[in-house]
Amino acid sequence: MAIKVAQVSIENINDAEGLESVMIALKNITGVTAIELDADSHTALLRYDDTKTSIHAFTAAISMVDYVTQPFPIDAPQNPRYED
Repeated sequence: MAIKVAQVSIENINDAEGLESVMIALKNITGVTAIELDADSHTALLRYDDTKTSIHAFTAAISMVDYVTQPFPIDAPQNPRYED
């Protein structure tokens, strides 16, 4: 068993519900031993057993959550940052 560390981007997910979905998706991956979420920098730091999972599983999980949350165009009224 070799514990590795990876940093992944969560740029397109900008609300509490989306971040919670990302955390759940990442925690459910076999081999993930720890997750540190940094919402301000839009990244997550993951510690994982590289014999049980890989960075590809993380990016796939985040992509699936991103797809489910359906980010809106920046100028769409549905976008939480529309008023910015």
